[in-house]
Amino acid sequence: MRWLRLLLRLPFLAVHVVVLLPVVVVVLALPRAGRPPGGDGLQGWTVRAWSSGLLRIFGLKVRRFGTPLPGAVLFVANHVSWLDITLFHSQLWAGFVSKAEVERWPLIGWLASLGGTIYHHRGSQDSLHGVMHQMLERLQAGYPAAVFPEGRATSGEAIGVFHARIFQPAVLAQVPVQPVALRYGPGGVAQTVVAFGPREDFLRNFLRLLGEPARVAELHFLEPVAASEDGRRRMAETCRERIIAAMRR
Repeated sequence: MRWLRLLLRLPFLAVHVVVLLPVVVVVLALPRAGRPPGGDGLQGWTVRAWSSGLLRIFGLKVRRFGTPLPGAVLFVANHVSWLDITLFHSQLWAGFVSKAEVERWPLIGWLASLGGTIYHHRGSQDSLHGVMHQMLERLQAGYPAAVFPEGRATSGEAIGVFHARIFQPAVLAQVPVQPVALRYGPGGVAQTVVAFGPREDFLRNFLRLLGEPARVAELHFLEPVAASEDGRRRMAETCRERIIAAMRR
């Protein structure tokens, strides 16, 4: 059945990329080009619609719980798959922080750059300072930013430690942080399914997920956390606790 689903979905994927993606490119190139991602204008609607369509091709039925805060907000979410950004963008267009390797991934890297992704070279302090500066600029300009505070995709078995330092731009900009729980399958039972398997590269994971059975994908926009000048660690722990609680519901 996996190969049958793969063969049935490939034509839809081809149309989505070859026919509809150029429309997204044209819309994003309209006069607001160069401004940070975010908002509910034509560009935001286009990104949400295209992302929702891509998820449907992969058999994912999106359900949203709660409401994302408008304006300048730092969104933080658990991270298990490259699908996470697409799932988030189905509801809200925001510039994500991602590892630099994503920029070289076929199609996904190009889309990530088009969507305003901020790239970070792991292990480089200069890169981290640049990332923090870009996040702060976006928040101060009134636009949202988004990050996976675990620092990398996990196996989906547990929520990793949230790095407190990445919360500093929210503290400096004095904007709220809203935790977002991303769940695949009822109650998150498919977290390990969508995550990268042992020695599985992007292409293999992409094709495997394209052949997966249909399932639900949930976004839980949780109670926001206020910026605290002396409590980056407390902010990180509170966000993590709220996401863990949402995953257990």
